[in-house]
Amino acid sequence: MKILQVAPLWEDVPPKTYGGTELVVHILCEELVKRGHEVTLIASKSSETSVKIDAPVHRNLRKMNSIMPGFYESLSAAKTIELSDDFDIIHNHAGLPLLPYYKLLKAPMVTTLHGAFILQEEIEAYKRLKNLHYISISDSQRNGNPDLNYVSTVYNGIVIDNFEFQAEPNIKEPYLTFLGRISPEKGTHLAIKLAKETGWKLVIAAKVDKVDLDYYEKQIKPHIDGKQIVYIGEVGHKAKVELLKNSHALIHAVTWPEPFGLTMAESMACGTPVLALNMGSIPEVIKDGETGYIEENIDDLIKKVKDIGKIDRYACRKHLEDNFSDRRMVENYIKTYKKLIDSPKISIMSTNRISKLKSNVNK
Repeated sequence: MKILQVAPLWEDVPPKTYGGTELVVHILCEELVKRGHEVTLIASKSSETSVKIDAPVHRNLRKMNSIMPGFYESLSAAKTIELSDDFDIIHNHAGLPLLPYYKLLKAPMVTTLHGAFILQEEIEAYKRLKNLHYISISDSQRNGNPDLNYVSTVYNGIVIDNFEFQAEPNIKEPYLTFLGRISPEKGTHLAIKLAKETGWKLVIAAKVDKVDLDYYEKQIKPHIDGKQIVYIGEVGHKAKVELLKNSHALIHAVTWPEPFGLTMAESMACGTPVLALNMGSIPEVIKDGETGYIEENIDDLIKKVKDIGKIDRYACRKHLEDNFSDRRMVENYIKTYKKLIDSPKISIMSTNRISKLKSNVNK
């Protein structure tokens, strides 16, 4: 197949530090190429991948600190329209900015929803385009906007070999980890509460977006003492693996309907169990009592900290290998591509083009 992948422009592909969507896009592109598919990626020019990049911007929008991101997202949509006639399918990871142009596209498009539906305006915007094709990254994600035309659920996957398994955590200086992004919905304040009430050291490796600066200054920074509560900022892949594999547990005390939670998969790949609150996809990713503990509130989760050592770290790794590998993710995406290409409901293509696409799929 000839596949056009459209990434968000906010981070590079793959991200240098934090960026779950962009990491998934990179993994997907690389594995598709290994399987013989022809892939082009619309992303920032500073992205690094083995596939061809068609870039509407030289640097990602986060580095640009642009005051008009909508303009660059429009450039991305324009490139997608321009290139659409050359591809069998378009895979949109950029969300809403591309969707209004669907009638101008000359190939079928499917959109993976990478976020949670928490803003009413966003929910209503998607409803206006509810008949387009959508992929959820967990079954629970659909609850936020159940009227959309979901064609499949495809769980995120990681390159398992990139995460070193460790059978025993760091014993000399035991610690818990918070990883990803400092924000109210990610529950950084709850992770700190857990650490303080149990006496554990907590290492926070995360970024702070502008929108969350006030939260960081008022609710997080006052607790950082460099001893029990340690903040080390964003970390790259190698440092992330070192941090996770030596940790006794990852704290994922989210306060929003988590759509997937890639850090939980990365933690289990290293053998490290997860302590999480029962929000969104958590029960789909974590096996309660086997790869971590899931509770309804932070007070009950705090009571589970003493049982961390009961979790089999080998079971964590196996659960990850069985359910959230890059190969499994890509296989499920390919099945979805073929289903859409073969669908008689795709009316934007001529009969000749459909025949051509079916021929490409079967190569």
